[in-house]
Amino acid sequence: MKKPTLLWIILVLWSAGTSFAQTTTITALPSEQAPEISRHIYGHFAEHLGRCIYGGFYVGEDSKIPNTAGVRMDVVEALRALKIPNLRWPGGCFADTYHWKDGIGPKSERPSILNIWWGNVREDNSFGTHEFLNMCELLGTEPYLSANVGSGTPQEMADWIKYTNHPAGSSPMPELREKNGRKEPWKVKFWGIGNEAWGCGGNMTPEYYSDVYRRFATFTTDWRNSDGLVRIASGASSSDYNWTEVLMKNIPKNLIEAIALHHYSVIDWEDKGPATGFSEKQYFTTMQRALQMEELVTRHVAIMDKYDPGKRVALFVDEWGGWYDVEPGTNPGFLFQQNTMRDAMIAGVTLNIFNNHADRVKMANLAQAVNVLQAVVLTDEEKMLLTPTYHVMKMYTVHHDATLIPTAFVSPQYIYDNQVLPAVSVSASRNAAGEVHVSLVNIDSQLAHKVEIDLSAYGLTRMSGEILAAESLQAHNTFEASETVVVAPYRDITFNQGKVTLSLPPFSVLVLKGSN
Repeated sequence: MKKPTLLWIILVLWSAGTSFAQTTTITALPSEQAPEISRHIYGHFAEHLGRCIYGGFYVGEDSKIPNTAGVRMDVVEALRALKIPNLRWPGGCFADTYHWKDGIGPKSERPSILNIWWGNVREDNSFGTHEFLNMCELLGTEPYLSANVGSGTPQEMADWIKYTNHPAGSSPMPELREKNGRKEPWKVKFWGIGNEAWGCGGNMTPEYYSDVYRRFATFTTDWRNSDGLVRIASGASSSDYNWTEVLMKNIPKNLIEAIALHHYSVIDWEDKGPATGFSEKQYFTTMQRALQMEELVTRHVAIMDKYDPGKRVALFVDEWGGWYDVEPGTNPGFLFQQNTMRDAMIAGVTLNIFNNHADRVKMANLAQAVNVLQAVVLTDEEKMLLTPTYHVMKMYTVHHDATLIPTAFVSPQYIYDNQVLPAVSVSASRNAAGEVHVSLVNIDSQLAHKVEIDLSAYGLTRMSGEILAAESLQAHNTFEASETVVVAPYRDITFNQGKVTLSLPPFSVLVLKGSN
């Protein structure tokens, strides 16, 4: 007889020993107007910060760690399995001090700079435009470049676009690209025009930045944007709704395709709390901050709808995730933190929010991919591990480019210290093959919640599921125990005449698959 796993024991104990409140009924609402969930919602972010690039993505050609042109292959394979749709680079705050020509040509001739934003460490520019864009080809993902507006010029950005996108022989920039070893253009589609212009990108007012943006955007392409570039304005920080209002009012719609939004689930910027040894109170507050994304997206979208009722301009939440104190003994400027079941909860509810707002949210970028903040991958020399957030992102790949199924339900409550949050989060979709997927999250730290889902409109005959759960909220993977938190099949499902009944264990993420 096979020895029961720890996860199996946990699920049995929850099922047997946890009392339920009334069943939560979730109804699918088929709609001919339902939007497609863009795969770009599942994007990632890589900044020259700590060990994200160096030691994370890039180890150099001479490394003993298996690599292709210096890019470590274990990280590549892990991210390929996530089907990452895009990768944002080189920042972040670093972007507005980055001059792209420093990172091309022979590496021995590239100038070094001081990375003033993240640890005051030497940046030797050995990882530059060619290394990044070739890595994106290796990953099978689309690059998203953040142009330097804070200390750069429109000419510098225009040259970068020509260098990466224009055909060989068409102008001096493609000729320079060919001299540096690349004849064919990479055809970069996504261009951020500045980053956090309200802060590290220049401490600008929205009125000033909107004028700066118009100037830079004018020189990206021709007036018809025949290149099909997606120009992304540096958007608001969390609830700065005035920033969105001013940009939507002042920037002509022929100069903009998307506006960004940044929001981190931070307990307190002065006291972020530990990544692993957190209390119930700290967990509850973190989830308050994460669930605030629903209000932020709703209110920013309402402003966008006022100026753009046709929804031509997309909302890109190109920085999101949990942010805690760095791990003890590590460089405070490197933002290295562990990743627990709390982070899985953040990922699950946030992605559900983005899915449910897919009519306007067309891209999002988890911060960051490797070794920084809410990373999906952690490395230590030759070792690598996958975090709980990684597993959620992989479970949710089923929603990529699928059609949203709107849902209606009243969530049960997660109660702590006389405060209340909705315990259950849901999003659903139907793919081109007719399969229906439902992602459910229970953030309640103590109680399981019984759920019934009415999918009778879809004629499904089979139902299966997989779950991410653990012994404690603080559970995480380490280099010594890399499979403490892993995905497992979930079979405690009753499926009858299109209706699914199940129980969601505390702090768990469950994805259902229905098919014919």
